Amino acid sequence: MNATLERSTLGRLLDPIRDCLTPEVAAKIAALRADAQTQAKLDDYAERNGEGTLTPAERDEYKALVSAGNLIAILQAQARSVLAGS
Repeated sequence: MNATLERSTLGRLLDPIRDCLTPEVAAKIAALRADAQTQAKLDDYAERNGEGTLTPAERDEYKALVSAGNLIAILQAQARSVLAGS
C-alpha cells in the first residue's frame, strides 16, 4: 500500500479518536517526538534504504518504523485540529 493511501485509510479509521481528545491530551499527542536513538536509527535506515544496503531484517524494521510514524502523524493532525477548534 502506498503512503498516501495508507494515510488516507488510517485517517478515516482513526477519525472517531479526534472526538475523544481533550485539549490536554491533544497537546501531548501533538508534541510527541521520537527519542534520539529511534530517530537516529530511522535516519540511518532511510539513507541505507535509498542506497539499497538494508538487510531484510532492517528493511522490515524500517517499514514498521515508517508505518508507526504514519500512524503518529495522523493522530497528531487530529490533535492539532482539536487544538485549533476545528
